[in-house]
Amino acid sequence: MAGAGAPLPVAYQAWTSLAVPDWLNKGDNAWQMVSATLVGIQSMPGLVILYGSIVKKKWAVNSAFMALYAFAAVVICWVTWAYKMSFGDKLLPFWGKAGPALGQKFLIKQAALPATPHYYNTGALETAEIEPYYPMATMVWFQCVFAAIAVVILAGSVLARMNFKAWMMFVPLWLTFSYTIGAFSLWGGGFLFQWGVMDYSGGYVIHLSSGVAGFTAAYWVGPRSKKDRERFPPNNVLLTLTGAGLLWLGWAGFNGGDPYSANIDSSMAVLNTNVCAATSLLVWTWLDVIFFNKPSVIGAVQGMITGLVCITPVAGLVQGWAAIVMGVLSGSVPWYTMMVLGKKLTIFQIVDDTLAVFHTHAVAGLLGGILTGFLAEPRLSSLFLAVTNSRGAVYGGSAGGVQILKQLVGGLFVIGWNLVATSIICVVVKLVVPLRMTDEELLIGDDAVHGEEAYALWGDGEKLSLYKDDTTQHGMAMASSGATQVV
Repeated sequence: MAGAGAPLPVAYQAWTSLAVPDWLNKGDNAWQMVSATLVGIQSMPGLVILYGSIVKKKWAVNSAFMALYAFAAVVICWVTWAYKMSFGDKLLPFWGKAGPALGQKFLIKQAALPATPHYYNTGALETAEIEPYYPMATMVWFQCVFAAIAVVILAGSVLARMNFKAWMMFVPLWLTFSYTIGAFSLWGGGFLFQWGVMDYSGGYVIHLSSGVAGFTAAYWVGPRSKKDRERFPPNNVLLTLTGAGLLWLGWAGFNGGDPYSANIDSSMAVLNTNVCAATSLLVWTWLDVIFFNKPSVIGAVQGMITGLVCITPVAGLVQGWAAIVMGVLSGSVPWYTMMVLGKKLTIFQIVDDTLAVFHTHAVAGLLGGILTGFLAEPRLSSLFLAVTNSRGAVYGGSAGGVQILKQLVGGLFVIGWNLVATSIICVVVKLVVPLRMTDEELLIGDDAVHGEEAYALWGDGEKLSLYKDDTTQHGMAMASSGATQVV
Protein backbone atom coordinates (compact mmCIF):
# COMPACT_ATOMS: atom_id res chain seq x y z
CA MET A 1 0.00 0.00 0.00
CA ALA A 2 1.41 3.39 -0.98
CA GLY A 3 2.44 5.73 1.83
CA ALA A 4 0.61 8.94 2.62
CA GLY A 5 3.28 10.99 0.91
CA ALA A 6 3.28 8.94 -2.30
CA PRO A 7 2.44 10.90 -5.46
CA LEU A 8 -0.96 10.45 -7.08
CA PRO A 9 -1.11 7.99 -9.97
CA VAL A 10 -0.89 9.78 -13.30
CA ALA A 11 -4.52 8.95 -14.08
CA TYR A 12 -5.64 11.11 -11.12
CA GLN A 13 -3.33 14.05 -11.71
CA ALA A 14 -4.35 17.39 -13.18
CA TRP A 15 -2.80 18.87 -16.30
CA THR A 16 -1.82 15.54 -17.82
CA SER A 17 -3.05 17.41 -20.91
CA LEU A 18 -4.50 20.84 -21.60
CA ALA A 19 -7.96 19.22 -21.46
CA VAL A 20 -7.53 18.15 -17.80
CA PRO A 21 -7.57 21.26 -15.58
CA ASP A 22 -7.07 20.93 -11.83
CA TRP A 23 -10.77 21.44 -11.06
CA LEU A 24 -11.93 18.54 -13.30
CA ASN A 25 -13.11 15.37 -11.54
CA LYS A 26 -13.13 12.72 -14.24
CA GLY A 27 -15.50 10.44 -12.33
CA ASP A 28 -18.08 13.17 -11.73
CA ASN A 29 -17.83 14.32 -15.33
CA ALA A 30 -18.25 10.78 -16.65
CA TRP A 31 -21.26 10.08 -14.43
CA GLN A 32 -22.90 13.39 -15.30
CA MET A 33 -22.57 12.75 -19.04
CA VAL A 34 -23.84 9.20 -18.61
CA SER A 35 -26.77 10.52 -16.54
CA ALA A 36 -27.56 13.05 -19.25
CA THR A 37 -27.48 10.31 -21.87
CA LEU A 38 -29.80 8.12 -19.77
CA VAL A 39 -32.30 10.96 -19.44
CA GLY A 40 -32.03 11.67 -23.15
CA ILE A 41 -32.74 7.99 -23.88
CA GLN A 42 -35.91 8.30 -21.78
CA SER A 43 -37.25 10.71 -24.37
CA MET A 44 -35.60 9.34 -27.48
CA PRO A 45 -36.20 6.54 -28.12
CA GLY A 46 -38.05 5.81 -24.82
CA LEU A 47 -41.13 8.03 -25.04
CA VAL A 48 -40.97 8.08 -28.83
CA ILE A 49 -41.51 4.31 -28.75
CA LEU A 50 -44.01 4.42 -25.90
CA TYR A 51 -46.14 7.12 -27.54
CA GLY A 52 -45.98 5.49 -30.95
CA SER A 53 -47.14 2.14 -29.59
CA ILE A 54 -49.64 3.02 -26.86
CA VAL A 55 -51.94 4.93 -29.23
CA LYS A 56 -54.34 3.72 -31.88
CA LYS A 57 -52.56 2.47 -35.01
CA LYS A 58 -53.59 5.37 -37.18
CA TRP A 59 -51.84 7.81 -34.80
CA ALA A 60 -48.58 5.91 -34.28
CA VAL A 61 -46.42 8.08 -36.57
CA ASN A 62 -47.89 11.39 -35.45
CA SER A 63 -47.53 10.58 -31.75
CA ALA A 64 -43.93 9.39 -32.06
CA PHE A 65 -43.00 12.35 -34.24
CA MET A 66 -44.43 14.90 -31.80
CA ALA A 67 -42.04 13.56 -29.18
CA LEU A 68 -39.09 13.44 -31.57
CA TYR A 69 -39.71 16.97 -32.86
CA ALA A 70 -40.04 18.39 -29.36
CA PHE A 71 -36.71 16.87 -28.31
CA ALA A 72 -34.86 18.39 -31.26
CA ALA A 73 -36.53 21.80 -30.95
CA VAL A 74 -35.75 22.07 -27.25
CA VAL A 75 -32.04 21.35 -27.83
CA ILE A 76 -31.69 24.36 -30.15
CA CYS A 77 -33.81 26.70 -28.01
CA TRP A 78 -31.92 25.60 -24.89
CA VAL A 79 -28.43 26.44 -26.06
CA THR A 80 -29.58 29.61 -27.83
CA TRP A 81 -31.37 31.32 -24.96
CA ALA A 82 -33.24 29.08 -22.49
CA TYR A 83 -30.34 27.61 -20.45
CA LYS A 84 -29.33 30.95 -19.01
CA MET A 85 -32.97 31.86 -18.36
CA SER A 86 -33.09 28.74 -16.16
CA PHE A 87 -29.61 28.63 -14.60
CA GLY A 88 -27.91 31.93 -15.38
CA ASP A 89 -27.65 35.27 -13.61
CA LYS A 90 -30.78 36.51 -11.84
CA LEU A 91 -33.08 38.83 -13.79
CA LEU A 92 -36.17 38.50 -11.57
CA PRO A 93 -36.83 36.39 -8.45
CA PHE A 94 -38.30 33.72 -10.75
CA TRP A 95 -36.32 34.19 -13.98
CA GLY A 96 -32.72 34.28 -15.19
CA LYS A 97 -31.22 36.50 -17.87
CA ALA A 98 -31.52 35.08 -21.38
CA GLY A 99 -28.39 34.47 -23.41
CA PRO A 100 -26.60 31.88 -25.56
CA ALA A 101 -24.67 28.92 -24.17
CA LEU A 102 -22.63 28.28 -27.29
CA GLY A 103 -19.26 29.96 -26.92
CA GLN A 104 -16.09 28.03 -26.22
CA LYS A 105 -15.03 30.43 -23.46
CA PHE A 106 -18.27 29.77 -21.56
CA LEU A 107 -18.52 26.03 -22.17
CA ILE A 108 -15.02 24.87 -21.18
CA LYS A 109 -14.82 26.72 -17.87
CA GLN A 110 -15.83 25.06 -14.59
CA ALA A 111 -19.59 24.66 -14.21
CA ALA A 112 -21.28 27.14 -11.87
CA LEU A 113 -24.82 28.25 -11.10
CA PRO A 114 -24.32 31.95 -10.28
CA ALA A 115 -27.63 32.61 -8.52
CA THR A 116 -27.38 29.71 -6.03
CA PRO A 117 -25.38 31.09 -3.04
CA HIS A 118 -27.64 31.01 0.03
CA TYR A 119 -27.31 33.35 3.01
CA TYR A 120 -28.57 33.32 6.59
CA ASN A 121 -30.88 36.10 7.70
CA THR A 122 -27.83 37.75 9.23
CA GLY A 123 -26.22 38.04 5.82
CA ALA A 124 -23.59 35.36 6.50
CA LEU A 125 -23.05 32.73 3.79
CA GLU A 126 -24.79 29.40 4.54
CA THR A 127 -24.04 27.49 1.33
CA ALA A 128 -21.73 28.57 -1.46
CA GLU A 129 -22.51 28.79 -5.16
CA ILE A 130 -23.02 25.39 -6.78
CA GLU A 131 -19.78 24.60 -8.63
CA PRO A 132 -19.54 20.97 -9.80
CA TYR A 133 -16.17 19.58 -10.87
CA TYR A 134 -16.82 19.43 -14.58
CA PRO A 135 -17.22 21.91 -17.45
CA MET A 136 -20.22 24.07 -18.27
CA ALA A 137 -20.74 22.03 -21.45
CA THR A 138 -21.65 19.02 -19.29
CA MET A 139 -24.04 21.08 -17.16
CA VAL A 140 -25.74 22.65 -20.18
CA TRP A 141 -26.39 19.26 -21.80
CA PHE A 142 -27.51 17.61 -18.56
CA GLN A 143 -30.10 20.32 -17.94
CA CYS A 144 -31.12 20.30 -21.60
CA VAL A 145 -32.40 16.73 -21.57
CA PHE A 146 -34.54 17.54 -18.52
CA ALA A 147 -36.12 20.46 -20.35
CA ALA A 148 -36.71 18.24 -23.38
CA ILE A 149 -38.47 15.46 -21.49
CA ALA A 150 -40.77 17.99 -19.81
CA VAL A 151 -42.11 19.06 -23.20
CA VAL A 152 -42.28 15.47 -24.45
CA ILE A 153 -44.34 14.47 -21.38
CA LEU A 154 -46.70 17.38 -22.02
CA ALA A 155 -47.27 16.09 -25.56
CA GLY A 156 -48.95 12.99 -24.13
CA SER A 157 -52.00 15.07 -23.22
CA VAL A 158 -52.70 16.31 -26.75
CA LEU A 159 -51.89 13.29 -28.91
CA ALA A 160 -54.20 12.28 -31.75
CA ARG A 161 -55.60 15.69 -32.58
CA MET A 162 -53.21 18.64 -32.11
CA ASN A 163 -52.23 20.36 -35.34
CA PHE A 164 -48.55 19.60 -35.90
CA LYS A 165 -47.86 23.18 -37.06
CA ALA A 166 -49.39 24.45 -33.82
CA TRP A 167 -47.14 22.05 -31.90
CA MET A 168 -44.12 23.46 -33.72
CA MET A 169 -45.02 26.91 -32.41
CA PHE A 170 -46.07 25.74 -28.96
CA VAL A 171 -42.81 23.97 -28.03
CA PRO A 172 -40.42 26.97 -27.98
CA LEU A 173 -43.05 29.24 -26.43
CA TRP A 174 -43.82 26.88 -23.54
CA LEU A 175 -40.14 26.17 -22.94
CA THR A 176 -39.41 29.91 -22.80
CA PHE A 177 -42.34 31.24 -20.82
CA SER A 178 -43.17 28.31 -18.56
CA TYR A 179 -40.40 25.76 -18.08
CA THR A 180 -37.63 28.30 -17.51
CA ILE A 181 -39.70 29.95 -14.77
CA GLY A 182 -40.04 26.76 -12.74
CA ALA A 183 -36.45 25.73 -13.36
CA PHE A 184 -34.95 29.02 -12.18
CA SER A 185 -37.35 29.43 -9.26
CA LEU A 186 -36.69 25.96 -7.82
CA TRP A 187 -33.23 24.96 -9.12
CA GLY A 188 -31.39 27.95 -10.53
CA GLY A 189 -31.33 30.10 -7.39
CA GLY A 190 -34.75 31.75 -7.59
CA PHE A 191 -37.07 32.63 -4.74
CA LEU A 192 -38.37 29.10 -4.07
CA PHE A 193 -34.82 27.72 -4.07
CA GLN A 194 -33.75 30.38 -1.57
CA TRP A 195 -36.79 29.78 0.64
CA GLY A 196 -35.95 26.07 0.86
CA VAL A 197 -38.68 24.40 -1.21
CA MET A 198 -37.42 20.89 -1.96
CA ASP A 199 -37.51 19.51 -5.49
CA TYR A 200 -34.66 17.06 -5.71
CA SER A 201 -34.98 16.16 -9.37
CA GLY A 202 -38.11 17.63 -10.93
CA GLY A 203 -41.31 16.50 -9.24
CA TYR A 204 -42.46 20.11 -9.55
CA VAL A 205 -40.18 21.56 -12.25
CA ILE A 206 -40.91 18.77 -14.73
CA HIS A 207 -43.81 16.53 -13.75
CA LEU A 208 -46.24 18.86 -12.03
CA SER A 209 -45.62 21.57 -14.63
CA SER A 210 -45.95 19.28 -17.66
CA GLY A 211 -49.01 17.54 -16.18
CA VAL A 212 -50.85 20.79 -15.48
CA ALA A 213 -49.72 22.38 -18.75
CA GLY A 214 -50.71 19.28 -20.71
CA PHE A 215 -54.18 19.25 -19.17
CA THR A 216 -54.55 22.97 -19.87
CA ALA A 217 -53.40 22.57 -23.47
CA ALA A 218 -55.80 19.65 -23.91
CA TYR A 219 -58.65 21.95 -22.91
CA TRP A 220 -57.70 24.59 -25.47
CA VAL A 221 -56.96 22.13 -28.29
CA GLY A 222 -60.22 20.25 -27.78
CA PRO A 223 -60.93 16.51 -27.68
CA ARG A 224 -60.09 13.70 -30.06
CA SER A 225 -62.73 12.56 -32.51
CA LYS A 226 -65.74 10.87 -30.90
CA LYS A 227 -64.75 7.56 -32.48
CA ASP A 228 -61.21 7.74 -31.08
CA ARG A 229 -62.38 8.66 -27.58
CA GLU A 230 -64.73 5.68 -27.55
CA ARG A 231 -62.12 3.19 -28.75
CA PHE A 232 -58.38 3.85 -28.56
CA PRO A 233 -56.53 0.52 -28.24
CA PRO A 234 -52.73 0.40 -28.15
CA ASN A 235 -51.31 -0.76 -31.47
CA ASN A 236 -48.40 -2.65 -29.88
CA VAL A 237 -48.37 -3.46 -26.17
CA LEU A 238 -44.96 -5.13 -26.33
CA LEU A 239 -43.38 -1.99 -27.75
CA THR A 240 -45.14 -0.01 -25.03
CA LEU A 241 -43.30 -2.16 -22.51
CA THR A 242 -40.06 -1.52 -24.36
CA GLY A 243 -40.53 2.22 -24.10
CA ALA A 244 -41.55 1.88 -20.46
CA GLY A 245 -38.41 -0.14 -19.71
CA LEU A 246 -36.21 2.56 -21.20
CA LEU A 247 -38.09 5.12 -19.13
CA TRP A 248 -37.65 3.18 -15.88
CA LEU A 249 -33.95 2.39 -16.19
CA GLY A 250 -33.23 5.82 -17.61
CA TRP A 251 -34.51 7.26 -14.34
CA ALA A 252 -31.18 6.27 -12.78
CA GLY A 253 -29.74 9.26 -14.61
CA PHE A 254 -32.82 11.38 -13.95
CA ASN A 255 -32.54 11.14 -10.16
CA GLY A 256 -28.99 9.86 -9.78
CA GLY A 257 -27.49 12.78 -11.68
CA ASP A 258 -29.02 15.61 -9.70
CA PRO A 259 -26.47 15.80 -6.88
CA TYR A 260 -24.15 16.94 -9.72
CA SER A 261 -21.64 14.36 -8.50
CA ALA A 262 -21.08 10.61 -8.27
CA ASN A 263 -21.48 10.64 -4.47
CA ILE A 264 -23.36 8.82 -1.70
CA ASP A 265 -26.43 10.98 -2.22
CA SER A 266 -26.56 9.87 -5.85
CA SER A 267 -26.49 6.22 -4.77
CA MET A 268 -29.36 6.76 -2.34
CA ALA A 269 -31.39 8.44 -5.06
CA VAL A 270 -30.96 5.58 -7.54
CA LEU A 271 -31.89 2.90 -5.01
CA ASN A 272 -34.92 4.79 -3.69
CA THR A 273 -36.10 5.43 -7.24
CA ASN A 274 -36.22 1.74 -8.09
CA VAL A 275 -37.78 0.73 -4.75
CA CYS A 276 -40.60 3.26 -5.12
CA ALA A 277 -41.25 2.43 -8.79
CA ALA A 278 -41.43 -1.32 -8.12
CA THR A 279 -43.77 -0.83 -5.15
CA SER A 280 -46.04 1.49 -7.10
CA LEU A 281 -46.26 -0.90 -10.07
CA LEU A 282 -47.24 -3.77 -7.77
CA VAL A 283 -49.85 -1.75 -5.89
CA TRP A 284 -51.45 -0.46 -9.11
CA THR A 285 -51.61 -4.00 -10.48
CA TRP A 286 -53.11 -5.35 -7.24
CA LEU A 287 -55.81 -2.67 -7.35
CA ASP A 288 -56.62 -3.58 -10.96
CA VAL A 289 -56.97 -7.24 -9.97
CA ILE A 290 -59.06 -6.50 -6.87
CA PHE A 291 -61.52 -4.12 -8.54
CA PHE A 292 -61.51 -5.24 -12.20
CA ASN A 293 -60.36 -8.85 -11.88
CA LYS A 294 -57.74 -8.35 -14.60
CA PRO A 295 -54.07 -7.40 -14.28
CA SER A 296 -53.58 -4.70 -16.93
CA VAL A 297 -50.18 -4.30 -18.61
CA ILE A 298 -50.96 -0.67 -19.47
CA GLY A 299 -52.06 -0.20 -15.86
CA ALA A 300 -48.74 -1.60 -14.65
CA VAL A 301 -46.92 0.90 -16.85
CA GLN A 302 -49.02 3.71 -15.39
CA GLY A 303 -48.18 2.51 -11.88
CA MET A 304 -44.49 2.35 -12.73
CA ILE A 305 -44.59 5.94 -14.01
CA THR A 306 -46.44 7.30 -10.97
CA GLY A 307 -43.87 5.66 -8.68
CA LEU A 308 -40.98 7.17 -10.61
CA VAL A 309 -42.64 10.58 -10.61
CA CYS A 310 -43.61 10.53 -6.94
CA ILE A 311 -40.10 9.74 -5.66
CA THR A 312 -38.46 12.31 -7.93
CA PRO A 313 -38.82 15.41 -5.69
CA VAL A 314 -37.20 13.60 -2.75
CA ALA A 315 -35.22 10.70 -4.26
CA GLY A 316 -31.96 11.29 -2.41
CA LEU A 317 -33.53 12.76 0.73
CA VAL A 318 -35.49 9.84 2.21
CA GLN A 319 -34.74 6.48 3.79
CA GLY A 320 -35.64 3.19 2.11
CA TRP A 321 -38.75 2.60 4.20
CA ALA A 322 -40.06 6.01 3.12
CA ALA A 323 -39.56 5.05 -0.54
CA ILE A 324 -41.83 2.04 0.03
CA VAL A 325 -44.46 4.21 1.72
CA MET A 326 -44.34 6.61 -1.20
CA GLY A 327 -44.64 3.70 -3.62
CA VAL A 328 -47.81 2.49 -1.89
CA LEU A 329 -49.34 5.96 -2.10
CA SER A 330 -48.19 6.63 -5.68
CA GLY A 331 -49.70 3.31 -6.76
CA SER A 332 -53.06 4.07 -5.14
CA VAL A 333 -53.78 7.83 -5.09
CA PRO A 334 -53.25 8.43 -8.85
CA TRP A 335 -55.03 5.11 -9.50
CA TYR A 336 -58.04 6.50 -7.63
CA THR A 337 -57.99 9.85 -9.41
CA MET A 338 -57.71 8.13 -12.79
CA MET A 339 -59.95 5.09 -12.41
CA VAL A 340 -62.63 6.54 -10.10
CA LEU A 341 -62.62 10.34 -10.17
CA GLY A 342 -61.66 10.31 -13.86
CA LYS A 343 -64.97 8.61 -14.64
CA LYS A 344 -67.10 10.65 -12.23
CA LEU A 345 -65.94 14.26 -12.40
CA THR A 346 -67.23 16.37 -15.28
CA ILE A 347 -63.92 18.14 -15.83
CA PHE A 348 -62.29 14.87 -16.86
CA GLN A 349 -65.07 14.22 -19.37
CA ILE A 350 -64.74 17.69 -20.88
CA VAL A 351 -60.94 17.76 -21.10
CA ASP A 352 -59.53 14.94 -23.22
CA ASP A 353 -56.13 14.13 -21.69
CA THR A 354 -55.08 11.41 -24.13
CA LEU A 355 -52.54 9.52 -22.00
CA ALA A 356 -53.84 10.67 -18.60
CA VAL A 357 -50.73 12.79 -18.04
CA PHE A 358 -52.58 14.81 -15.42
CA HIS A 359 -52.95 11.74 -13.21
CA THR A 360 -49.56 10.13 -13.83
CA HIS A 361 -47.47 13.31 -13.66
CA ALA A 362 -49.39 16.22 -12.09
CA VAL A 363 -51.11 14.20 -9.34
CA ALA A 364 -48.09 11.98 -8.68
CA GLY A 365 -45.69 14.94 -8.79
CA LEU A 366 -47.74 17.02 -6.35
CA LEU A 367 -48.20 13.98 -4.11
CA GLY A 368 -44.44 13.43 -4.05
CA GLY A 369 -43.78 17.09 -3.36
CA ILE A 370 -46.14 17.13 -0.38
CA LEU A 371 -44.78 13.85 0.98
CA THR A 372 -41.33 15.42 0.77
CA GLY A 373 -42.46 17.86 3.45
CA PHE A 374 -43.21 14.91 5.72
CA LEU A 375 -40.46 12.38 4.93
CA ALA A 376 -37.24 14.26 4.07
CA GLU A 377 -34.55 12.95 6.43
CA PRO A 378 -32.45 15.71 8.09
CA ARG A 379 -28.96 14.30 7.49
CA LEU A 380 -29.67 13.39 3.89
CA SER A 381 -31.22 16.82 3.35
CA SER A 382 -28.07 18.51 4.65
CA LEU A 383 -26.03 16.65 2.03
CA PHE A 384 -27.94 18.25 -0.83
CA LEU A 385 -29.99 21.34 0.07
CA ALA A 386 -28.95 24.96 0.26
CA VAL A 387 -31.04 25.41 3.43
CA THR A 388 -29.06 22.99 5.58
CA ASN A 389 -31.47 22.63 8.52
CA SER A 390 -34.31 21.37 6.30
CA ARG A 391 -36.25 18.30 7.45
CA GLY A 392 -39.58 16.55 7.03
CA ALA A 393 -42.35 16.87 9.60
CA VAL A 394 -41.98 13.28 10.87
CA TYR A 395 -38.53 14.20 12.19
CA GLY A 396 -39.97 16.91 14.44
CA GLY A 397 -38.99 20.49 15.08
CA SER A 398 -40.48 23.69 13.73
CA ALA A 399 -38.51 23.30 10.49
CA GLY A 400 -40.43 20.09 9.74
CA GLY A 401 -43.83 21.71 10.04
CA VAL A 402 -42.77 24.72 7.99
CA GLN A 403 -41.46 22.43 5.24
CA ILE A 404 -44.96 21.16 4.50
CA LEU A 405 -46.09 24.76 4.00
CA LYS A 406 -43.13 25.43 1.73
CA GLN A 407 -43.94 22.38 -0.39
CA LEU A 408 -47.59 23.40 -0.73
CA VAL A 409 -46.72 26.96 -1.73
CA GLY A 410 -44.15 25.72 -4.24
CA GLY A 411 -46.68 23.36 -5.80
CA LEU A 412 -49.37 26.05 -6.00
CA PHE A 413 -46.96 28.44 -7.70
CA VAL A 414 -46.09 25.86 -10.37
CA ILE A 415 -49.76 24.99 -10.90
CA GLY A 416 -50.89 28.61 -11.13
CA TRP A 417 -48.11 29.70 -13.46
CA ASN A 418 -48.67 26.81 -15.86
CA LEU A 419 -52.42 27.32 -15.97
CA VAL A 420 -52.03 30.96 -16.95
CA ALA A 421 -48.93 30.75 -19.14
CA THR A 422 -50.10 27.69 -21.09
CA SER A 423 -53.51 29.27 -21.69
CA ILE A 424 -51.95 32.47 -23.03
CA ILE A 425 -49.60 30.49 -25.27
CA CYS A 426 -52.48 28.43 -26.71
CA VAL A 427 -54.53 31.57 -27.40
CA VAL A 428 -51.56 33.21 -29.15
CA VAL A 429 -50.83 30.13 -31.25
CA LYS A 430 -54.51 29.87 -32.19
CA LEU A 431 -54.34 33.36 -33.67
CA VAL A 432 -51.77 32.09 -36.19
CA VAL A 433 -52.73 28.47 -36.91
CA PRO A 434 -55.59 26.20 -35.74
CA LEU A 435 -54.76 24.23 -32.60
CA ARG A 436 -56.76 21.20 -33.75
CA MET A 437 -56.50 19.12 -36.90
CA THR A 438 -59.21 19.22 -39.54
CA ASP A 439 -62.05 16.69 -39.42
CA GLU A 440 -60.57 14.86 -42.41
CA GLU A 441 -57.19 14.52 -40.69
CA LEU A 442 -58.87 13.31 -37.50
CA LEU A 443 -60.71 10.66 -39.49
CA ILE A 444 -57.72 9.34 -41.46
CA GLY A 445 -54.80 9.92 -39.10
CA ASP A 446 -51.13 9.56 -40.00
CA ASP A 447 -51.58 9.20 -43.74
CA ALA A 448 -53.47 12.50 -43.96
CA VAL A 449 -51.12 14.39 -41.62
CA HIS A 450 -47.73 13.02 -42.65
CA GLY A 451 -48.31 10.92 -45.74
CA GLU A 452 -46.84 7.99 -43.84
CA GLU A 453 -48.13 5.02 -41.89
CA ALA A 454 -46.52 2.99 -39.13
CA TYR A 455 -47.47 -0.44 -40.45
CA ALA A 456 -47.92 -1.48 -44.08
CA LEU A 457 -50.63 -3.97 -43.18
CA TRP A 458 -54.31 -3.07 -43.34
CA GLY A 459 -56.51 -0.15 -42.35
CA ASP A 460 -58.16 0.43 -39.00
CA GLY A 461 -61.24 -1.71 -38.63
CA GLU A 462 -60.56 -3.83 -41.73
CA LYS A 463 -60.08 -7.57 -41.54
CA LEU A 464 -57.18 -9.27 -43.24
CA SER A 465 -58.52 -11.33 -46.13
CA LEU A 466 -56.02 -13.92 -47.30
CA TYR A 467 -57.87 -15.15 -50.34
CA LYS A 468 -60.10 -13.59 -52.99
CA ASP A 469 -63.76 -14.46 -52.93
CA ASP A 470 -64.33 -18.22 -52.81
CA THR A 471 -61.03 -19.30 -54.31
CA THR A 472 -58.68 -21.58 -52.46
CA GLN A 473 -54.97 -21.19 -51.94
CA HIS A 474 -54.09 -23.97 -54.39
CA GLY A 475 -52.65 -22.26 -57.42
CA MET A 476 -54.62 -19.08 -56.89
CA ALA A 477 -53.33 -15.52 -56.41
CA MET A 478 -53.73 -14.12 -52.91
CA ALA A 479 -55.51 -10.83 -52.30
CA SER A 480 -53.47 -7.77 -51.50
CA SER A 481 -53.45 -7.02 -47.79
CA GLY A 482 -51.35 -3.84 -47.81
CA ALA A 483 -53.06 -0.66 -46.62
CA THR A 484 -51.51 1.25 -49.51
CA GLN A 485 -53.27 -1.00 -52.02
CA VAL A 486 -56.58 -1.04 -50.17
CA VAL A 487 -57.91 2.40 -51.12
